[in-house]
Amino acid sequence: MTIRELPSRFIGRAEELRDLLAISRREEAQFLIVYGRRRVGKTTLLLQWGERGNLPTIYWPIARANAFSLRQELAQAVWRTLAPGITPPTFDSWEGLFENIAALAGRRRVLLIMDEFPWAMEADSALASRLQHAWDHLFKKTNLNLALAGSHIGMMARLFEYQSPLYGRFTAQLHVKPLPFSALAEFLPRYDIERRIATYAIVGGVPAYLERMKDDRSIAENLKAEIMSATGIFRNEPFFLISDQVKETRNFIEVIRAIGRGNHTLEDIATVAHIPKHHTIVYLDRLQDLGMVERRLPATILPAKRSRSHQGRYHLFDHYHRFHFRFIDPNLDLLEQKRYNQVWEKIESQIRAFVGGTAFEELCREWVWAEADHNGLPFVPEIVGSHWGRGIQIDVVAIDWRSKHILVGEAKWEVNQVSAKMLKDFVEKANKYIAKDFNGWAVQLLYFARTGFTQATREEATDAHVRLIDLKELAQRLEE
Repeated sequence: MTIRELPSRFIGRAEELRDLLAISRREEAQFLIVYGRRRVGKTTLLLQWGERGNLPTIYWPIARANAFSLRQELAQAVWRTLAPGITPPTFDSWEGLFENIAALAGRRRVLLIMDEFPWAMEADSALASRLQHAWDHLFKKTNLNLALAGSHIGMMARLFEYQSPLYGRFTAQLHVKPLPFSALAEFLPRYDIERRIATYAIVGGVPAYLERMKDDRSIAENLKAEIMSATGIFRNEPFFLISDQVKETRNFIEVIRAIGRGNHTLEDIATVAHIPKHHTIVYLDRLQDLGMVERRLPATILPAKRSRSHQGRYHLFDHYHRFHFRFIDPNLDLLEQKRYNQVWEKIESQIRAFVGGTAFEELCREWVWAEADHNGLPFVPEIVGSHWGRGIQIDVVAIDWRSKHILVGEAKWEVNQVSAKMLKDFVEKANKYIAKDFNGWAVQLLYFARTGFTQATREEATDAHVRLIDLKELAQRLEE
């Protein structure tokens, strides 16, 4: 297999690419581990590294095959780059193959990408030991840049563990994460900020997903053409992602499905999934390890009490998982009948609440961090999150326990402008809560709104000392 064609657009990875190029300028051999979920752009990033670093690049896309076939595929990839026109010999051992790779590379600056390395370890459990020996005795004497890449987060994480033969060998590591919200301005330049936020709520920052969203189509048209379609990548994507990580998927999917449909406490998830609570917590712990589920705590819990708190709520980490299990999974019967308009009607009636309760609130919290980084707040937060409990819900909370500063914010993804009454209700709620649990603290109140504020609201905000943040200001800070 030849190196695949690079995409015409390479967006949002300047920092990662800069770090990789710095690594390849080092004199000695380098051993990297690169991991992240499927479709996040690991391979594209590594191939861009080779191209922009002007490195001879050996790309080995590992398939599910036996060890003998894998060795021959690697040999063909190596010879194609380092000994073009010559047919590689047959290798009955990894040792012999690695010796030949080291000899061919010599002192040349070469990049060798082993893509989806966990699949090779599945075929030969001794491969990690063989590679460790080759690194210690062969590759370290070359100028090779060796990159192991993989989407199986659990198996890649185990390569770091003390028991792993490769423990202590890696010279660098890179966790390739979904792109930040700011990248959507490049993917969808003709979308306004509202539509970019809505798209971000649906597919997040996964490059392969964003490439399929077109800004000459409405959000409804994108959903019908890409996400609802049986021929697109989206329909079964969550199940492929889960099956890549765990063998017995049924109960994991039931737990994810329960969270996706709005159940966030351990008790509710266990009840809806029809799994005993003591088993449910095992599945949740595993899903957290895999980066699929996150457990959130109220930001207002004292740091010393966070590890013992029982107030945790579970949320799906992946944006598309949230959308899929909220809107696609419950309507698969209609989608199989191609009743896309009917499904869109259901989505349209709930999409405002979905966007407001997921991406918009999260972006407001990200804005707080960004604003603090630019010295736009009177304090630097130790934590930014939200608060719930005792009959109160606060969308945005930032705290500095040492200086006793607290920021309390409301996030409204409403169609209409925020009225003066809505602002007064928020101020009353915030002051009541602060007086009870943070009396005597320095306080800042913020109100984030999709459609802005009436003149009366702005006057009320001045009197109540509330800072108002509209979408323009939100976007300016997040897209810097």
